Amino acid sequence: MPELRVIAGEFRSRRLKTPHGSDVRPTPDRLREALFNVLAPSIADRVFVDAYAGTGAVGIEALSRGARRALFIERSRVAAAIIRGNLASLGIEDRAEVIVGKAATELPRLEADIVFLDPPYALEREFEQALSVLGTMTVPLVMVQHPKRMELLADYGNLRRTRVLRQGDNALSFYAVGFQTNLPSRLI
Repeated sequence: MPELRVIAGEFRSRRLKTPHGSDVRPTPDRLREALFNVLAPSIADRVFVDAYAGTGAVGIEALSRGARRALFIERSRVAAAIIRGNLASLGIEDRAEVIVGKAATELPRLEADIVFLDPPYALEREFEQALSVLGTMTVPLVMVQHPKRMELLADYGNLRRTRVLRQGDNALSFYAVGFQTNLPSRLI
């Protein structure tokens, strides 16, 4: 597995540990950079959820770029321990919480400004379950990393897709609650 680093912000170039094996598929650096280039105007002082967190790289990147707090949801106890270790190595355990459990079950219990979903690509039902749950909530912004060939719905309850960014075999779909007016215009 390639070495993982924080791309920008407070912890720029810091290395992150990754689990051994192929159970975790970290968001590629270029895609993570593109994601945060879009988010830059709206990340400061927000609560960010990294669902299906894996290595925690996306949530840690959010903290590095000014998010007030990050919540990591990860089903694997091994991956959750690695996330905790990464947070400890950066000295930011007090700005984060690692939750071991299933995303669709844990999401309704959380209050967040931004949610990033990156379910295992082979588990297509996870996309639908998590987005259906989020569609009943009022999270202002939801981003989903998915295979470019996978078509997600334009609407999930309260959520409406506002943008799709494609890069290589991956895509990022951005969803907002109804017509959010407090988000940068390039997200809407």
